[in-house]
Amino acid sequence: MRILVVEDDINLNRQLSDALKEAGYVVDQAFDGEEGHYLGDNEPYDAVILDIGLPVVDGITVVEKWRASGKGMPVLMLTARDRWSDKVAGIDAGADDYVAKPFHVEEVLARVRALIRRAAGHSSSEIVCGPVRLDTKASKASVDGMPLKLTSHEFRLLSYLMHHMGQVVSRTELVEHMYDQDFDRDSNTIEVFVGRLRKKLGVDLIETVRGLGYRMQAPADMR
Repeated sequence: MRILVVEDDINLNRQLSDALKEAGYVVDQAFDGEEGHYLGDNEPYDAVILDIGLPVVDGITVVEKWRASGKGMPVLMLTARDRWSDKVAGIDAGADDYVAKPFHVEEVLARVRALIRRAAGHSSSEIVCGPVRLDTKASKASVDGMPLKLTSHEFRLLSYLMHHMGQVVSRTELVEHMYDQDFDRDSNTIEVFVGRLRKKLGVDLIETVRGLGYRMQAPADMR
């Protein structure tokens, strides 16, 4: 899962980005509204954390521009605690949720998880596909109750496929959501990670859809 953090406070941006990376997300950073708008307009994100009080272009204008151009990624807006009007303006502009400063990073992570789950059509913090369980809160996965030992890339792959169960996901889409903007992307590596993940799962849940990509879903007798 790939997240964009748009926050001009360098320390806060780093704090949020480090916490997200530790939780298993890929993170891109922007420090003003113009840069944030550009990245959100040109890169695919599973969620965006967006401050209202940004230099160059304010956060409300940024989210308004994204929505006007058809960008639908979930947006969590950071607002000042004593400015209720900012919260209303942010939601009206197209933000999906907000957190007031100062905040606990754990709350931001929880809200980001919820936004991503809801955007993918899941209501629970656990996503289940046959014998495989993905705990989005703990960033862990298991098969038949036994913990899976996954690399960071394998976990991101499994997480993305499980969030989009039943859908065909292209190699390009997987690459875009597994790596940050500066990574030397190569869609051929996805085949390697899929192969490793299949072996670790030990069950046939990831289907190769010729010419299109991959689809994860449990066989009918496992549902």
